[in-house]
Amino acid sequence: MRLLGRDLAMDLGAASTRIYVKRKGIVLDEPSVVVCDDRTGKVVGFGAEAVADSGGRTHRPVSGGLPADAELARRMIRHFLRKVHWHPYARPRLVMALPADFTPIDREALQDIAYEADARTVRLVPHALAVALGAGISPADRTGRMVIDIGLDAARIAVLSGESVVATGAVPYGGQAVNRAIVRFVEREHGLQLDDHEAESAKRHAHDGHVVVRARDPGTGRERELRLAVQHLFEATGQPVESIARAAMETVERCPAELAADLGEHGAVLAGGGALLRGLGRRLRETLCMPVRRAERPLECVALGLGRCVDELGLIGRLRGGRT
Repeated sequence: MRLLGRDLAMDLGAASTRIYVKRKGIVLDEPSVVVCDDRTGKVVGFGAEAVADSGGRTHRPVSGGLPADAELARRMIRHFLRKVHWHPYARPRLVMALPADFTPIDREALQDIAYEADARTVRLVPHALAVALGAGISPADRTGRMVIDIGLDAARIAVLSGESVVATGAVPYGGQAVNRAIVRFVEREHGLQLDDHEAESAKRHAHDGHVVVRARDPGTGRERELRLAVQHLFEATGQPVESIARAAMETVERCPAELAADLGEHGAVLAGGGALLRGLGRRLRETLCMPVRRAERPLECVALGLGRCVDELGLIGRLRGGRT
């Protein structure tokens, strides 16, 4: 059986790629990054090694859960697969997530890239169902549930009933948009420059009334500590959060009345890196007038949900639109 290859799940995200091995859990979690030599254009690194060696031009070949640069995405996927499944003869069976707004061309492209990256078979699961499974929502539960996955480049919303995706929505406001809002606020109010890493830190650690970040003075080039009031960060990130809330409301409006009533009781689950923004759940609760909770492991929700499909391969056949 080892010669046939292992069963794997891959969460191909814009920020990170995670691989789940059957009965072992998540064994790889690396940035979805490729670095190319500035002079020759040759690929010099993938994932964590690319981030560690910052020389060269950095590319993110994935956007919205789909390859944005097919060639770089294929090479990156093959690199990650070989890190966890190197064997001279065997090729793995692979489970991946398919975004709700896919086209037939997107579906075919994702499958083709996975096959070209040495997968033996590829099965695609609706992204929203993977999030729900990773958040602990049972596919046998027919009551209406909402999942809001805030990734790097977009927020994706879905209302589910059991194994069916009833309504979906998306906005191009994810964790990156929240970080940029914080960067603009610091530049506008304090005249200082904040890099993405510090903005991410501010987003995740804003509590107890304030957060301390390191910003650069553009005049002198020196770094200095800056103490930011959490309330000001909440106000600075209001626009992307309001856009996510508005998209969620519009998604609810497209649902049957009985499912909308269920949401008032069971509410929404937040997943993705953007879910780590302090106070986000409270702000969405106030806007949506429904319970909102953050998944226990928001960053790993999709990988864990896909991993459940790997552990229970029969589950894929029950998820509508999941088998390829």
